[in-house]
Amino acid sequence: MADTNGTVFDIVVLGGGSGGYATALRGAELGLSVALVEGGKLGGTCLHNGCIPTKALLHAAELADNAREGAHVGVHTTLDRIDMTGVNAYKDGVVARLYKGLQGLVKSRKVTVFEGWGKLVAPDAVEVNGERITGRNIVLGTGSYARSLPGLEIGGRVITSDQALQLDYVPKSVVVLGGGVIGSEFASVWKSFGTDVTIIEALPHLVPNEDLALCKAFERAFRKRGINFNLGVRFAGVTQDDAGVHVSLEDGKTFDAELLLVAVGRGPSTAGLGYEDQGLTLDRGFVITNERLHTGVGNIYAVGDIVPGLQLAHRGFAQGIFVAEEIAGLAPVSILESGIPRVTYSDPEVASVGLTEAKAKEIHGDDAVEVLEYNLGGNGKSQILGTTGFVKLVRQKDGPVIGVHMIGARVGELIGEGQLIVNWEAYPEDVASLVHAHPTQNEALGEAFLALAGKPLHAHN
Repeated sequence: MADTNGTVFDIVVLGGGSGGYATALRGAELGLSVALVEGGKLGGTCLHNGCIPTKALLHAAELADNAREGAHVGVHTTLDRIDMTGVNAYKDGVVARLYKGLQGLVKSRKVTVFEGWGKLVAPDAVEVNGERITGRNIVLGTGSYARSLPGLEIGGRVITSDQALQLDYVPKSVVVLGGGVIGSEFASVWKSFGTDVTIIEALPHLVPNEDLALCKAFERAFRKRGINFNLGVRFAGVTQDDAGVHVSLEDGKTFDAELLLVAVGRGPSTAGLGYEDQGLTLDRGFVITNERLHTGVGNIYAVGDIVPGLQLAHRGFAQGIFVAEEIAGLAPVSILESGIPRVTYSDPEVASVGLTEAKAKEIHGDDAVEVLEYNLGGNGKSQILGTTGFVKLVRQKDGPVIGVHMIGARVGELIGEGQLIVNWEAYPEDVASLVHAHPTQNEALGEAFLALAGKPLHAHN
């Protein structure tokens, strides 16, 4: 086996997705020598098959809706068609520009990139293309893949988000298996493009990890848009032919459509990479770490989607930065999982950070939690945009804010302030004293905190 001419890197990163390249960039910035091993494209799932291309589709969907609905503000337009060749060119152009920028950034930081599929072969070494790359520290960031259900094979008219992003036509009808973030976002896009959409979700609600009030409001909004869904019922099977797919549920219901999108979550990409051979502990394929993201073996760390918890690109970024600083001896503060913001970029958007009302009461007790909802109907900018929804705040009684939850158009852009409030353990009175620009949707947060502090301006006590 060849080696890198005796070179020992300070950090060898296996995987160039959000967590991996963040580790590499921060490590290099701190003066450490870094090797980055990636078999696909730098940027991983988020840049090429996830966050960025799906949000480009959602922006195109928003423009389609605006074209249809302009008459209510006196702008009369018609929507001639959805040109998927043009939509995909726009989407791919966004990805290409970001990819080129990332490549330049990695090069400018003098990170040594090894192209190929790597494998952990020792507590201090990764092998790629027959070459052994040694590091004083190893960081695993091999990402995730689109999961399916046992016995449900992907192929033909049964697709995952990977294939959905490459469609060159607008399907007439789709059954979406899974009502979480991925399923809801694609359902939203396709409905805006004119597709007949039906969602199947085994749990009692869409976006089931969110606060119950948001779940119910989200379902009302989807129902109003004409997106069909079946909740609390399990998938039984699917057959496909030239006409499309024929989907059956355990309760006996059947659905026919052109496509079945399988959106049941993402699994950790850890199989066959030598992790267990080196003594790492895996649970359902996830790499188990301590709060410092150390695996308990040698100087091996893990970041991103392979670590149990939220599978979000910005979590991967934060973990990558954390591990690089940990290796550099900077003793960074551990990342609080509940302090990571979450956004579903559908129409309407759902954004949240911290504890749901139910989780807060489970931890602190029913009598120790106070909640408040502020309706966006009282917000001037929301009236201008024509959006409905609300801000929901969760606090410990006489204590700090521990949850911020929102639903409505563009509320994902507001969650930055929410995550600062939750992570800094701010009290409502602290936030109520801050001045928010008028008219903005951001002002809705200010109004909600005024109300929670007992001095509402445009809301009832």
